[in-house]
Amino acid sequence: MPHIPTPPNTAGIGSLLSFRPETAKPLMELAQALLRGESSLSPGERELIAAFVSSKNNCEFCTRSHAATAWHLPGNTKGLVLSVLADLESSPISTKLKALLTIASKVQQNGSSVTNEVINHARELGATDIEIHDTVLIAAAFCMYNRYVDGLAAVTPTDDEVYDRMGKHLAENGYGKR
Repeated sequence: MPHIPTPPNTAGIGSLLSFRPETAKPLMELAQALLRGESSLSPGERELIAAFVSSKNNCEFCTRSHAATAWHLPGNTKGLVLSVLADLESSPISTKLKALLTIASKVQQNGSSVTNEVINHARELGATDIEIHDTVLIAAAFCMYNRYVDGLAAVTPTDDEVYDRMGKHLAENGYGKR
C-alpha cells in the first residue's frame, strides 16, 4: 500500500507523478533527455543502464519496466536484457557496454566509487566522454527514481504482461506521453 494517496488503477512512478503533477514535468523531461535525447548510446543501451542500476537497487518496478522497454527497442532482445541483469560478465554484450555498466554499478554504490581506473578502462574500450557522462547521469538519476518509487511504496504489479505492455508503450512513445 502506498504511503501517500495515489489514483486508483495506477502503479509505480506513474501513480506518484499523478499525485504531484508539478514535479512530474521535470522528472519526465529528465527521463526523456537521458533515455531518448541525442547520444551515441542507443535508447536500448540507455534503457539497459536504467534497468541494470534499478536491479542493483532492488527496485522491482523500475527494473521490470525498464528491462521491458529495453527489449522492445532495436538492438536488444528479452534474452539479452535478462542475461545482463542475471550476470553482466557472461552476458553477450560489447566489452565497452560492460565497462559502462560497471561504471553505472559504481555510481549506484557511491559516486566516489567511480575511479580513474574504471573510467580509463571504459575509454580504452572506446567509450567517449559523452557516453561516460551519460552513463553516470543515468545511473545517478535512476538511484533517485528508484528511491522515489520504493520510498513511497508505489504499487508494484506482479504480472509480466503489465510490464511488457508498459515497455512497449515507452519504447514507442518515450517519456513525453503517459
